Amino acid sequence: MSNVDRTPEEVECGATAPSAGVEVIEAREVPLGGPRAMTVRRTLPTHERSMIGAWCFADHYGPDEVDRSGGMNVPPHPHTGLQTVSWLFEGEIEHRDSAGVEAPVLPGELNLMSAGSGISHSEVSTPETTMLHGVQLWLALPDRVRNAHNGFQHYVPPVVELPDVRPDGPGGTVKVFIGELAGSSAEITTATPLLGAEIHLAPGARVAIAVNEEFEHGVLLDTERLLFDGVALTRGDLGYAGPGLGGLRLHNPTDRPARVILLGGAPFGEDIVMWWNFVGRSHEEIVGFREEWEARSVRFGEVSGWRDDQYLPAPPLPTTRLKPRTRSTR
Repeated sequence: MSNVDRTPEEVECGATAPSAGVEVIEAREVPLGGPRAMTVRRTLPTHERSMIGAWCFADHYGPDEVDRSGGMNVPPHPHTGLQTVSWLFEGEIEHRDSAGVEAPVLPGELNLMSAGSGISHSEVSTPETTMLHGVQLWLALPDRVRNAHNGFQHYVPPVVELPDVRPDGPGGTVKVFIGELAGSSAEITTATPLLGAEIHLAPGARVAIAVNEEFEHGVLLDTERLLFDGVALTRGDLGYAGPGLGGLRLHNPTDRPARVILLGGAPFGEDIVMWWNFVGRSHEEIVGFREEWEARSVRFGEVSGWRDDQYLPAPPLPTTRLKPRTRSTR
């Protein structure tokens, strides 16, 4: 997915200092495009927190009736230095990229695209889609591989049972699409140690999940209400916990099923500059990426089925130098 903000924030991200306990990050709403734009809820990056491990961007959207919202119609746009992670709960999206990949994005199936030194792609909800609901996530690539070739991975994770902490409790299930959790290991290659999973909790369920103590974790709530280590989250919130947490305690206090996206990873040890759809290392590099995109450089290639005048133009750069963002010290 593209960051279609016409005035994208200037973001220089790095390893944010962990907070004590669970930190709650509230989403901000961002329209994707024109007057019938679909609205997404963005929790990464924010002023509170720029990254969770290598996860550097998180949009949560829907459920949206496509007839009302116009669905997803994101024309070809560029990426550098990152991987896109597409995960749907409902609907279908057609992905096309300049490496020649044409693939559907389907509920419960992971599509991971590696931009490497440069790629362009489009994302359009299919005519058959009536409801669209899911998340779009980005991973920052470390310096040693960020200029590697682009690539594409697809994976369908199995459903694994999660026991309740009480002998007669209802428990839940998990689909691990990146990394390892609850005895399930995703057949996906990432450049840094990471975790990504969709968790369902039955009404009233209480689960305790062992996790890697070296990871920081984020719990993104898709449904009404959840308690994360006793801290209340409401729909769209991202609960953050720093390294040192050996287990996650999740409680669904409602009489309806709950769904969360769990993100985790080793703290990312490199500073990155992220502006619009580019991840780089300096102001000058981002300026160069933008100029190459506007000139239709071979770096980004071409996406089949689109005219040159349909490609998404880059927004103007800020009038000041891209500068570091203030990082949390909590």
